[in-house]
Amino acid sequence: MNSQLDKTIDKSFDTASVLTRQLWKIWESLVEMVPGMIIALMVLLVTWLIASSATRIADWITKKQELRPSLRALIDTLIRIGIWIFGLLVALTILLPGLTPTGLVTGLGLGTVAIGFAFQDFFENFLAGIFIMARKKMRIGDYIKAGDIEGTVEMIRLRDTHIRKLSRELLIVPNTHMFKNTLEILTDETTRRHEIVTGVAYDTDLEKARVVIKEAVKGADGVDKSRPVDVLATEFNNSSIDFTVRWWSGSGVPDMLDSRDSVVRRIKQSLNDANIEIPFPYVTVTFKDGVPLVDKRDLDQQVE
Repeated sequence: MNSQLDKTIDKSFDTASVLTRQLWKIWESLVEMVPGMIIALMVLLVTWLIASSATRIADWITKKQELRPSLRALIDTLIRIGIWIFGLLVALTILLPGLTPTGLVTGLGLGTVAIGFAFQDFFENFLAGIFIMARKKMRIGDYIKAGDIEGTVEMIRLRDTHIRKLSRELLIVPNTHMFKNTLEILTDETTRRHEIVTGVAYDTDLEKARVVIKEAVKGADGVDKSRPVDVLATEFNNSSIDFTVRWWSGSGVPDMLDSRDSVVRRIKQSLNDANIEIPFPYVTVTFKDGVPLVDKRDLDQQVE
């Protein structure tokens, strides 16, 4: 009995001795890594200082070149990312001396593939953001339409774009949506052409109506007087002959709304003053002599 107890005690001491030796080796490894950890932290600190200084210098240079804010932000971001990647690689090689540059590059390549599959949407938006920032068009403050998105551009970031709707809601749109859809920039120029359709009765003198409408538009508020006003008869409608009216005004949405309001009101008033009818939709039914009256239901179907 005593011999078995002694064996059990000996095994316990052997296990404790092995565990102690392993803990001591771990501690020695940590102690050996302390200088490397300190140097690696110093490298990261220097990296932060260099990145901050480099972005300030780049921002100062790009301001002198009068580049777009989005392109300046892209240059600053790429510089910062490049410096940090280099600094992290240096810190890793110092912290793990056995890590060779070849092994590090290979590991990064395999890791990049795995991360790429896991974060495919993120990297798509990231690359789309770079292309959006790099292109010349679409500035902060532009009013745009992209698919079902419409509003004013407030911010362009590497992953998403902030769009403010007319009703003041904020849309945070992934950059892939902005990049893949057709983008209509309504405020690319300071002015743009607007148009409406107005109709007059069939018995109207069309030349007289055209002159009346054109003079009304020229006198409307917000209309660019240096640009031509077009009044074109374009269609024989059911109850009217339609004119397409075109004029130039500011490209902003408030300019468009104000000028359209003024143009519509002035056309209505001018046509009234000239006794020119703006007809309601109506249907004329003619009964010939000797033709029997049709059933009311048949008549309703014909009218429809």
